[in-house]
Amino acid sequence: MVAHVLRLRLAMMLGALRGDRDHVLRRAVGLFVLVAGTVFAAINVVALADANRLTTAVVTVLAGSAVTLGFAIAPPVTASVDPLDPRRFAVVGAEPRPLAAWLLLAGLLSVPVLVVLVLAVSLAVAWTAQGASVVASVASIVLGILTCVLLARVSMALGALVRRPRQSRELIGVYLVAVLVVVVPVGIFFGSLEWRGSVPTQLVSAAEVLAWTPVGAAWSIALAPSTGAAIGSVVVALATVALLGAAWFALVRILLTTTPRPVTVRERAGLGWFALLPGTPGGAVAARSLSYWLRDRRYVVNVVVVPIAAVFSTLPLIVAGVPLELAVLLPAPIIALFLGWLPHNDLAYDSTALWMHIASGVRGLPDRLGRLVPVVLIALPLLAVAIPLAIAVHGRWAFAPALVGVCAALFLSGLGLSSISSVIAPYAVSRPGDSPFQQPQRTGSGGVLAQGLVMAGALVAAAPALWFAWQAVASDTADAFLALWAGLAAGGVVLIAGIAIGAAQFERRGTRLMEFAEAT
Repeated sequence: MVAHVLRLRLAMMLGALRGDRDHVLRRAVGLFVLVAGTVFAAINVVALADANRLTTAVVTVLAGSAVTLGFAIAPPVTASVDPLDPRRFAVVGAEPRPLAAWLLLAGLLSVPVLVVLVLAVSLAVAWTAQGASVVASVASIVLGILTCVLLARVSMALGALVRRPRQSRELIGVYLVAVLVVVVPVGIFFGSLEWRGSVPTQLVSAAEVLAWTPVGAAWSIALAPSTGAAIGSVVVALATVALLGAAWFALVRILLTTTPRPVTVRERAGLGWFALLPGTPGGAVAARSLSYWLRDRRYVVNVVVVPIAAVFSTLPLIVAGVPLELAVLLPAPIIALFLGWLPHNDLAYDSTALWMHIASGVRGLPDRLGRLVPVVLIALPLLAVAIPLAIAVHGRWAFAPALVGVCAALFLSGLGLSSISSVIAPYAVSRPGDSPFQQPQRTGSGGVLAQGLVMAGALVAAAPALWFAWQAVASDTADAFLALWAGLAAGGVVLIAGIAIGAAQFERRGTRLMEFAEAT
């Protein structure tokens, strides 16, 4: 069976050169350009042997990370169909585990992987010339290519599970957001660099950060600055390969044992987000929430006001004499704080439409998760632009992990606490169609208390990250990574706990929520 799958893969690659004359000519020209480009790139990569060790290490990590990330992003963005989709082998009765191994082996036989292999071998020549051991070079190449192949396999398998018969306007919007999240920070980063005959310190800092991430760890092994750093990169790379491998084997089993529901384009046309998201309670809640967030002016005004208010918050600091490079660090955390705070009264904005969730028996967990989808999709591009801009003006890219940790703590903990607040302490808001600035009369102070507690709780949860970030500003940049991990840990814990508590309270307080919706 292994030989059959490999022969099938080779036949598919050679089959691309068959067809009518025009098709063969286009393929031949494309193949020639690809080979010429690969050879040219390989020659330039080998020339890195004459550069210093730091330059070669930075170029290796940055380029390797970009290529690895491309293997994950390319399949969904291009909507490519996997020629080795596991479901195509279901008719021969293949077992999931052996089939996953065979298809993974066949995935190594592809044009992109061969190009990466040629460039990686060229890099190994430069690494060896600069003192890297053969064992470290081979480990770097093997782990790097395995990571690329597994990312592509997993990405295509996930795409096969959620693929729609056509790419809707909403799906294209999601792709644009994903591209924005990646491209804008990178563009801002490179635009802020100052080249003075050597590698900018910002690139060195970026390479050091990427060396500890799943996309860059494998490529930093050969020229790691120390034995400890090399061991750490090996551990991260092995863990990445193991997790992706486990995900691939699980996805193959799911694809072989799950029968996709037939989707009729005509019936689902015009449903917008409901056609894009899964047909589950959580998907339905997320689709309805997305429709509201993108169309209801009460939501739109809040989203527009947050970044504007965050930017204007720096003006008093600058007038008071605070240096610009410090004042510019404030808007991103403010955006994260207020975006996490926005859903704290989300149920009240439903008005009488809340009865659909309760009357249909929607459980608390799908409701809580679905309502967070819109604010997450909005927050990601905003923070992806705000954080790199702030760091570019600040001038120290080594501080970027600290700012990311602070924003993550504020945003995630705000979402978690908002998931509780919107259930246990909703308060009256303007009705659908009314002016966003028109607020109804309130007889109690519950609304003010709920708003204040959510915001104060998010600040308390982010206190460790804020402390380490302040230390990173004034002293060693090593505290920046402590701020990053502290922020991610605190935000993640509060988010999970908040969703769990909010889900339980949603199921327990269904009657009271109905009464609140009818009364307001």
